Amino acid sequence: MAEAAPQPLALPSGLLELCALLGAPRDSPRGPEQVVQKRGVKNLHSLDPEVLSVFVPPFVSKEDSQAASGNCMTLNKTKWRSFRKKREKPRAEAGKGLPEGARGPDSEDVSIPNGVDLLALPQLCFPGGMCVASEPKEDCVHFLVLTDVGGNRTYGVVAQFYRPLHDEHCFYNGQAHWEVSRPTGGSAGWFLPFAVCVVSRFPYYNALRDCLSCLLIHLKLCKDFEVDNHIKDFAAKLSLIPSPPPGPLHLVFNMKPLQVVFPSRADPESPVIDLDLHLPLLCFRPETVLQILTCLLTEQRVVFFSSNWALLTLVTECFLAYLHPLQWQHTFVPILSGQMLDFVMAPTSFLMGCHLDHFEEVSKEADGLILINMDNGSITCSSDNMAVPDIPFLAAQTFIQRVQGLQLHHELDLARAKASTDLNDGRACRRAWQQRLNTHIQQLTLHLLVSIFREVKNHLNYEHRVFNSEEYLKTRAPGDQQFYKQVLETYMFHSFLKARLSRRMDAFAQMDLNTQSEEDRINGMLLSPRRPTIEKMASRKRSPKRTVDRRMVVSMPDLQDVAIPELPPRNSSLRKTDTASCRSGTAVLNVPSKLTYMFKIPEIHFPLVGECVQAYYKDCVSLLSKAMGCLGPDSSMLLARYLYLRGLVLLMQGQLLPALQDFQSLYKTDLRIFPADLVKRMVESMSGPERAQAEQMPKLRRLIGEVLAQPGEAPKADDRVKNFELPRKHLELDDFVQRVQESGIVKDTGTIRRLFEALTIGHQKLIDPETFRDFYTCWKETEAEAQEVSLPASVLEHLDKNECVYKLSRSVKTSHGVGKIAMTQKRLFLLTEGSPGYVEISTFRDIEEVRSTTVAFLFLRIPTLKIKMTSKKEVFEANLKTECDLWQLMVKEMWAGKTLAEAHKDPQYIQQALTHVLLMDAVVGTLQSPAAIYAASRLSYFDKMKNEMPMVVPKTTAETLKHKINPSAGETFPQAVDVLLYTPGHLDPAEKVGDAHPKLWCALSEGKVIVFDASSWTTHQHCFRVGTSKLNCMVMVERNQVWVGSEDSAIYIINIHSMSCNKQLTDHRASVTGLVVQEGLVAPSVSRAPNETCACAHASSQVYSCSVDGTVLAWNVSSLLVTSRFQLRSGGGLSSIRLHGGCLWCCTGNRITAVAVNDSLRQELKIEENFQEKSASFLSFQLVPEEQLWVACAGSNDIHIWGLKDLAQPPQRVHLQDCSKVNCMLRVKRQIWVGVTGLSQGKCRGKIYVIDAEKKTVEKELVAHSDTVKALCSAEDRYVLSGSGREEGKIAIWKVE
Repeated sequence: MAEAAPQPLALPSGLLELCALLGAPRDSPRGPEQVVQKRGVKNLHSLDPEVLSVFVPPFVSKEDSQAASGNCMTLNKTKWRSFRKKREKPRAEAGKGLPEGARGPDSEDVSIPNGVDLLALPQLCFPGGMCVASEPKEDCVHFLVLTDVGGNRTYGVVAQFYRPLHDEHCFYNGQAHWEVSRPTGGSAGWFLPFAVCVVSRFPYYNALRDCLSCLLIHLKLCKDFEVDNHIKDFAAKLSLIPSPPPGPLHLVFNMKPLQVVFPSRADPESPVIDLDLHLPLLCFRPETVLQILTCLLTEQRVVFFSSNWALLTLVTECFLAYLHPLQWQHTFVPILSGQMLDFVMAPTSFLMGCHLDHFEEVSKEADGLILINMDNGSITCSSDNMAVPDIPFLAAQTFIQRVQGLQLHHELDLARAKASTDLNDGRACRRAWQQRLNTHIQQLTLHLLVSIFREVKNHLNYEHRVFNSEEYLKTRAPGDQQFYKQVLETYMFHSFLKARLSRRMDAFAQMDLNTQSEEDRINGMLLSPRRPTIEKMASRKRSPKRTVDRRMVVSMPDLQDVAIPELPPRNSSLRKTDTASCRSGTAVLNVPSKLTYMFKIPEIHFPLVGECVQAYYKDCVSLLSKAMGCLGPDSSMLLARYLYLRGLVLLMQGQLLPALQDFQSLYKTDLRIFPADLVKRMVESMSGPERAQAEQMPKLRRLIGEVLAQPGEAPKADDRVKNFELPRKHLELDDFVQRVQESGIVKDTGTIRRLFEALTIGHQKLIDPETFRDFYTCWKETEAEAQEVSLPASVLEHLDKNECVYKLSRSVKTSHGVGKIAMTQKRLFLLTEGSPGYVEISTFRDIEEVRSTTVAFLFLRIPTLKIKMTSKKEVFEANLKTECDLWQLMVKEMWAGKTLAEAHKDPQYIQQALTHVLLMDAVVGTLQSPAAIYAASRLSYFDKMKNEMPMVVPKTTAETLKHKINPSAGETFPQAVDVLLYTPGHLDPAEKVGDAHPKLWCALSEGKVIVFDASSWTTHQHCFRVGTSKLNCMVMVERNQVWVGSEDSAIYIINIHSMSCNKQLTDHRASVTGLVVQEGLVAPSVSRAPNETCACAHASSQVYSCSVDGTVLAWNVSSLLVTSRFQLRSGGGLSSIRLHGGCLWCCTGNRITAVAVNDSLRQELKIEENFQEKSASFLSFQLVPEEQLWVACAGSNDIHIWGLKDLAQPPQRVHLQDCSKVNCMLRVKRQIWVGVTGLSQGKCRGKIYVIDAEKKTVEKELVAHSDTVKALCSAEDRYVLSGSGREEGKIAIWKVE
C-alpha cells in the first residue's frame, strides 16, 4: 500500500496579516480638482474612500528565489455596494488599465485574512469621512479592532497622511487617472488624504504606530509611482518579524530612525500589553473608572465618545485589560464611522465607540445605553430608568486610594533626570517608566477583582462543578446585593466560574493565593463549616459601615444602599500627601519590578528576493545562537525564548530537522511556550526520508511520539457550571451524597453516609425532597444566625482570636445564673443576661463527665445537663429543658473529639467533631419528633469510638508525635501520601519574604502535589498537577527547583518561586523510580520511592535518575542535557539509587549493585546468595557513614546489615517485632527510621521503628497511622515526617531525639 503523502505545512505568520493603501477612488467620473474649482470650499466630503492596494504575506515564495512582487492586489473599476446592505465580496480585475511594467506579469487576487472586510475597511480608516484639504494637515494615527464571525480579533493601526494634488500625475502607479487642465483658480494648493492600514493578529498599538511613523517619512519624500514599492517593502519587513513568545524577552527592530520594540505577553494566559494603561486614569476620576468597570462587569450596552479617534480604541482596550483575567465576550467595535451608527441599535450587550459629534444623535435614537464622554470624563444613561449598581464599597475605597497614590505623569519622573541627547535613549527611558506604571496598574486592578470575587471559592463544589449562587448572594452586604445579582447573570462571570472550578492557576488565582490572610490559609484546611472568628467580630465592631450593613440584614432588607462616606479629594499632582491614611494595604501595591530583556532583530536587505530573505534568516539564527552561548547556567527562562525563536526561524528556512531539535530542547525547558500544534504539523509534513532521519535520534523519536499521541480534535470535557438546586425527587444514598456535597455543607463521604442513616431511621432508605429541603433550610438558618452573633467587648477579651461560636442555646437557668450557653471549638461559656458578662463553664480538655438528669421544680421534672470538671469540685448545671438531650450529645462529641485530637496530636478530630455537632443540631431541627435525638445520636461518631473501642496511644508514640496534618482536607476521600520532601527556608533574591519559609511537598495520587508552609503547617499552595500518573520520587535541586519522578516515565521540574511546572525531561522509557543529587564534597540529597530525605543545602552540579527498566541517566542541571547513561546488567526492576563513596548504589529486586559513574561494576549483593526463600527480594536500603549497608527484604521482618568492605560476610540482623512489610527507610543522625505495615493491639497499622545505628537495637516502636507508612522524610534532622496510605491519608510529624 502506498505511503500517505505528507501534508503541506502552513508556516506560522509573522506580525503582519495585511497592509493596505486607501485613498480616493480611481474611477471617479470627475477629478477632485474639478470639484474644488466648482464648489470653492475649503474641505470636501464628496469623495468616498477606497482600497487602492493590498499587500499580504508571504512576499517571497519557497519556489521562487528571484525577485518577488509580493502579493499585491490592485482593485480596479469595481463598483462596491453599500456597506450596510448584503453584498458579495468584490473581485479584483487584475491589471486592467495599468501598464505592464507597473502591475507586473503575475498580478492576481490574493487571499484576504479572516476578519478583514475590505468593504468596511475604507469607512474604518476614514471614520470621519474623506476630506480634500486646502492646506497640509498633520499626519494622524488611529486604531482598529476587527472581529470575524468566529469571534477572533485582529488589530489594525491606521496612519492618515496628505499628499499634494498634482496637476499632471497622481500616484496611482504612475498613471494619471484624473484628467485635469492646469488650474486657473485656487486649485493648485489642494491636498488629498491617504491612509496606510496595518493589520496584525496582535495588539501592537504603540509598536505599529512607530513603524507607520517611520514609513510616512519615506512616503512624504518619494515620488508618486514609488509609493506602492515603499509600502510593499515596509509590509515585507513586518511579515518577517516573528511574534515574541510569552515571557521577559522583547524584540527590537530598527525601522530607521526609530528602534521599535515589540513587547511579549507576560505569560501564555495574559494579553499583549502595548499601550499606556494609565490613559483612562487621565480621562476619568477613579470613581468614574469604577462606574465604567461596573458597566462592563454587568455587561451593559456601552458607547464611548471622543473627538479623538485614537483614544476611542486605546481607552476601551485599557478597560478590557483592567478586567483580565475576566474577558469581554460580546461585540467590541471601538470605532464606528458615521455610516455605521445603526450598530448601536443592537439589542445585545456591546462595547462601541463613536465620535463626539454623534453624541446627541445616539442618545436620542437609542434607549438603554451607557454613554461615556471621554473628553469631559462624564458617564450618563440614555434612559432615565437605568440604574447601574456600585462596585462593593470596601473594594472601591481601596482602589480609589491606591489610584490616588500613582504617579501618572512622566514629566515628574524626568524632573531630576538629565536631558536625553539621543532619540532612542529618551524613548527607552519613557518605555521603562511606562512599563513600571503598567505593572502597577495591572496589579491594582487585579487586586480589585480579587477583592470583589475572592469569596466565590467558598461556594464552589469542585467535584460536581456546582456554584451555590443563592448562598453566595446571602453573604454579600445589602448595599452590594444589586451589583452581585447582575454580575452573576453574565457570560463573563460564567466563564470565570469555569476557570475557578477547573482550578486554573491564572492571574486571579495567583493574586488570591499571594494576598490571602493566615486565617484564610487555616480555613482552607478546616473540615468544619466556617464561622466568624473572635478577631473578625472585634474588627466588625471597629467598622461603622460593617455594623450598619449587618444590622440591615435583619431589620432593613428593602432600604436603599448606605451612603458612601466622601473620600478625600483627589490631589492635582496625583500623589498622596497623607501617607498615614493609606496603611494596611490601601497604599499603592508594592510590586517588584520584573526584568525584561531585548533581542535586536537583524537588518532586512532589499531588494526582497529569496537570497536576501535567506540571508536575514541566517543572521537571525547566528544572533540567537550567539545570545544563547552568552547565557549563564541560571538563565533557563531566556534560553527557552531563544530556542523558541530560533526554532521558528529555522522552520521558516525550511530546515525542519534543526527546527525540531530546538523545539525538543524547548519541550524540556519550558512547556508553557512549547508550540505543540505547530510541531505536530511539522512532523506530519515531513517526507519519508526526513521522518526516518528524525526518528534515528532518540530524543526526537520520543518527541514525535509525544506530539502525535496528543488527541487532535478530542471532545472537550464537560465544563458546564451547575447552579445548586434542591432535589425534586426522592434520593437514594449515592444521590444524597452528591447533593449534600454540591450544597457545600459537608464533603466527606463517610460523614454524609452517617447523616443519611440519621435522616432515614425508622423509614425507607430514601430521602424525600421535603426532608432534604427542611434539613438544608435548618442548616442555612443556623449558619446565618452564627454570622449574626455579636459578643460584647468584655467577652471577646476572654477568648482566643481564632475561636468561633458554633452553637448558642436559649436563655436558661444555670448554676452560674441566667444566660445563654455558648460553644466554641475550645470551650463552653455562659453569656449572662442583664449586663452581658462572661462566665467560663469548662474547656473540653477539662471535662470529666457529662450526663443528663432531671431536677424537681414544684410538680415538674425539668431536664438538666450536668458537667463535671477535673479542675473544679462544683458541678455545672443548666436547666436546658427540651434542648438537654441534644446538648448532652453535642458536648460529649466535642469532648471525645478533643480527647482524640490531643492523643493523636491531630486537630482535624476537633474539626470533624464540630461538623458532627452541627449536623446533629440540623437533624433535630429537621425531624422535630421524639425520635430526633436517637437519629442525631447516629452522628455521635467519636463518642462511640471512645466508648466502644478505647484507643490507647502508647506512651512512646505520644511523647514523640508532635503534630498531624491532612493533605486531603476538603476532598471527598482521603488519598495516599506517596512521596514527601522537605525544603529548608532561605531568602532568595527572586523570592518574596513570605515565600522564604521552609516547605513540605506532598505527592498524592494522579500527579497531585500539595505544598505546606512548614513554619505553620498551613497550606502554602493548594493542589496542582504534574502529569496525571503516580509520583514516585522528589528532590530539591539548586534551591530553586524540585525534580519529580513519575510513573509516566517523565521527570517534572517545579519552579519553587512560581510554584509552576514548565519543564519536563522525557529521556526515560519507563517509570522513574529514583533521583539523587551529586554536589561535590557535601553529602548528597537522595529521593526515591517510597521515602525521601531532606533537600541539599548547596547547589548541585549533577542529578542521577533511574527508571524501573534499569536505565540510569546523569543530568547536567544547568543545560538539562544527559551527560552519561548506562543500563544495569542485572536487568529491570530498578527501584532506587543512592550515591555513596563515589559510587551509585542501585537496588533491584534480586540484587544491590554498586557501580562507578562510568558504569564499571564495583560491588554486588545478590539475593540468592543470602536467602534461600524463592520469594525473597530487596525492598529498600540505606547507606550509613560507618560503611554499612542496611537492607529490608520482602518476606522478612528483619533489617539486614552488611559491611561495605566485604559483602560476602554474613549480615547482622535487627528484628522488627510485629512487622509485616517494610515500605521505606530513612537515616537521621545516628538513627535509622523504618516505616512498615505492622500489627498493634491486634490490628493492622502503620508503624515506625527507630533503630540505633551503632547499637543495632530498636529504640522506639511508634504506632504512626491507621494505615501503612508509605513515605518518610527528614526536616533538618530535627523532625521526621511520615505519610500514610489511602485509608487515612495523613502526615505525622515526629521529634528526633
